[in-house]
Amino acid sequence: MRSVYWENGKVVLINQALLPKKFELIRTDDIERLAEAIRLLEVRGAPSIGVAAAYGMVLAAYQTNGMTKEEALEHLEKNALLLKATRPTAINLFSMVDKMMDFAKERLAADDPNLGESMLQEANEIADAEVEASRLQGVYGAELIKDGMSILTHCNCGPLCSVEYGTAVAPMILAHQQGKKIHVYSDETRPRLQGAKLNVWELNEAGVPYTLITDNSAGWVMKQKKIDMVMVGIDRTAANGDSAAKIGVYGVSILAKYHHIPFYAVLPTSTIDMNCPTGDDIPVEERDGDEVRYIDGNLITIPNANVLNYAFDVTPSENITAFITEKGIIYPPFKENFKKLLG
Repeated sequence: MRSVYWENGKVVLINQALLPKKFELIRTDDIERLAEAIRLLEVRGAPSIGVAAAYGMVLAAYQTNGMTKEEALEHLEKNALLLKATRPTAINLFSMVDKMMDFAKERLAADDPNLGESMLQEANEIADAEVEASRLQGVYGAELIKDGMSILTHCNCGPLCSVEYGTAVAPMILAHQQGKKIHVYSDETRPRLQGAKLNVWELNEAGVPYTLITDNSAGWVMKQKKIDMVMVGIDRTAANGDSAAKIGVYGVSILAKYHHIPFYAVLPTSTIDMNCPTGDDIPVEERDGDEVRYIDGNLITIPNANVLNYAFDVTPSENITAFITEKGIIYPPFKENFKKLLG
């Protein structure tokens, strides 16, 4: 089952904010409700929010019936800005909205009488491409996982985050299906606990042996020689290889480097932003402090505690062993090899 799809005129999302306690689908034909779902992390993961945003542009396109070209373009541009304003870090959101806008302009220029249907076909192709990319990331990544290995991962990077299959978790599931005896250590991933709530749920569903650990025990687990490699998902990679990912990944990369453990970033090439020179140019989202003050509605500190709540951090390229993409594994020098791969 895909985590994001189109059905009967509506965008359908697995509500990730309710997992693992409750499985519920969000069905909406309201683009503002879809934007809210992205903001509230009801749908999350760079590929999934990119696909969700593409379907959001389909909703906007269907609303242009009866409008002039100029009115339709203005309506689409307004809703493109609405979607882009939801979360600033993941490049897939922006690139998919831009791709859909470029396509809409082409269809409007061609006097397409069925703009909504044409946009839906384009969004479906985007979703299918992301799914195939995830599958291939699993294939290439599984080649690196040997029988008996233990892998550390951080945040959620399975099927929920990338429509189907996953990014960093895809190689683990495939390696398990291939009969390799592996073990996955999943950081809980404060403050929203995506590792504990989502990663563990997905690993358990797939039958992959796992152990949930606290974020601040990752270094000690590495020192005990329990980890053979690290695999993480990425939200935006700059042209030089610096990569933004869930808060805590930067720290994990430092620990892995210190303990001489390979650190792999798993991502579709749609997450590589060649227009972003370095990690210093990646905007890092800050979220509401209540995400730290409360866990599942329970206050864990004083109500007015001062909080700094970064959603992401940026791992420097020198801490990354290689990037696993749908086009193969990319080793340093990253900038030159990205250019060769992406053309």
